[in-house]
Amino acid sequence: MNPSEAHRLLITGANGFVGRALTERLRHDARFEMVRAVRSEGERTNERTVARPSEEPRATTAEAHTVAVGDISGNTDWSTALRGIQTVVHLAARVHVMRETASNPDAAFHEINVEGTLALARQAAQSGVRRFVFLSSIKVNGEAGDFTEQDTPQPTDAYGRSKHAAEVALRALAEQTGLQVVIVRPPLVYGPGVKANFRMLLDLVSRGMPLPLGGVQNKRSFVAVQNLADFILHCAQHQKAAGETFLISDDDDLSTPELIRRMARALGRPARLVPVPVWMLKFAAAATGQRGVAERLLGSLQLDITKARTALGWSPPLTVDQALRTVVAK
Repeated sequence: MNPSEAHRLLITGANGFVGRALTERLRHDARFEMVRAVRSEGERTNERTVARPSEEPRATTAEAHTVAVGDISGNTDWSTALRGIQTVVHLAARVHVMRETASNPDAAFHEINVEGTLALARQAAQSGVRRFVFLSSIKVNGEAGDFTEQDTPQPTDAYGRSKHAAEVALRALAEQTGLQVVIVRPPLVYGPGVKANFRMLLDLVSRGMPLPLGGVQNKRSFVAVQNLADFILHCAQHQKAAGETFLISDDDDLSTPELIRRMARALGRPARLVPVPVWMLKFAAAATGQRGVAERLLGSLQLDITKARTALGWSPPLTVDQALRTVVAK
């Protein structure tokens, strides 16, 4: 395919966890020409050129360009990154953290996740971008429950509130400008290079540590980063995705003990599960200030992805077991 015929796609947060998976997914797809937006030139990874804001992005044999845009806020200038772009995939965000350090978390999240997102979307609409795919979070729906796209949002923390506010602002902008906004709400994302609680649990299983979670009877949705990247690409292309919100997962909800057994199988290790009453685990978590961790290990959170399957004809390309094998292989 002639490069001039390729679909020109801007990916923000390209060096992030999901961004790396998406760029890898697109690397050998001749239908697309990628522009990777990163914060600074020092964040470059495996790209052949970097365009400064005053320069035109230069073509490379890989048909990928990288643009350093600086910190994301309501004042970020996206003009160079947006030149010639047809679709924006907005992944960059201030992400949920376990130990918040900001004195005003709501303001910190709002500046990047709401004002920064809306500034990008406004400039995208003005520059002729047709579609804007926004990576939101299931935290917009809430922390526990069985969710669909029709549920009333009930975010409970600053991160979830900021993502919800961004969604509302994007929908209003879409009505004003005709920009095709697509919103994707994933649950916990895992894959090669995963960190935080998922990595900690995987490391404990790898070391053969006995885990007091054998009596837990919950159900939780997860999504492999490769499956999420594939779905985002569907949203960038599919005609029926325009103006829609989608919940997404691996469509294989697991209890915490079953997740541990699947991890152990991928690692070739035994799963050492000890059945401890859930009330005891909750009591211990409360006494040690670990209520949040306990909720994610003991509680249920399930996403219904029927809409993604029926409207877009999408199904996860990787099973949970296949995805877990890619995690332990790294």
